Amino acid sequence: MIELVEVSPRDGLQNERVILSTADKVSLIGRAVSAGARRIEVASFVNPRRVPQMADAEAVVAGLRKSSEVIHIGLILNVRGAERALATAIDEIGVVCAASDAFGRANQAQSSDDTVEMARDVVTLARSQGRRAQVTIAVAFGCPFEGAVDPARIVAMARRLAEAGPLEIALADTIGVARPEEVTRLVREVAAAIRPLPVRAHFHDTRGMGVANVLAAVAAGAVTIDASIGGVGGCPFAPGAAGNVASEDVTYALGETIAIDGAALVDAALWLNGKLERSTTSALMRSGWKRPGNPNLKETA
Repeated sequence: MIELVEVSPRDGLQNERVILSTADKVSLIGRAVSAGARRIEVASFVNPRRVPQMADAEAVVAGLRKSSEVIHIGLILNVRGAERALATAIDEIGVVCAASDAFGRANQAQSSDDTVEMARDVVTLARSQGRRAQVTIAVAFGCPFEGAVDPARIVAMARRLAEAGPLEIALADTIGVARPEEVTRLVREVAAAIRPLPVRAHFHDTRGMGVANVLAAVAAGAVTIDASIGGVGGCPFAPGAAGNVASEDVTYALGETIAIDGAALVDAALWLNGKLERSTTSALMRSGWKRPGNPNLKETA
């Protein structure tokens, strides 16, 4: 089975004009759980002056219903953020490092190498406190400031990060420039470099390649995919980044290999659109009907 990490409560909301209330964020997370999501990125512990949409991270975590079946993830960009997250009941820390110096400085005020060492420190810190921790390599397929990123650089970063013993390492197409062939090659190379650690993949749909890249990543060995209800999302520090690949489209594409209710995701996406005063839709929302015989989808009004 392929695992889905639902990122709409964090990556989905961080770039939206409308800021949801804490109660609505908790409701969104509950809707994701009802649809079958069991790992959910619920908030980021970042400077609220830079990302005001995430200013209530502690309150969101405090408002969640704890369950042994659901893992709540808090994203962090530095040690200070990790300390904030670890002071809550968050289950898992997700730490970001940057594949380019320019993005590292824009996103975290650090060089690429510095973000790698910071990520290693955070993984060690989280594990010392009995928490799960994983690492995402941002702009792994292309940087909005520097352009193409050398795949050998990503493989070297992944090896260095793996030494710290994270749960997994994710490759993020932060601005949505990857092609399936590039995804296949990089996922295979990173998987071989960090084995037995698993590879996770995170795609944006800027050029309409999101679902194709998901399928390429899974075929190349990725076992976990990030996605966002309704395809909402974007990075405040990555010019031109469009929304995430939609959870409902990923669910449809992966079929019986993923245990998520696509109809429930569509319902959640419609609800979220109303809250965010937006009309962006996923392919599954636009089509309106299930493929006959697909057990993951039900017809919706």
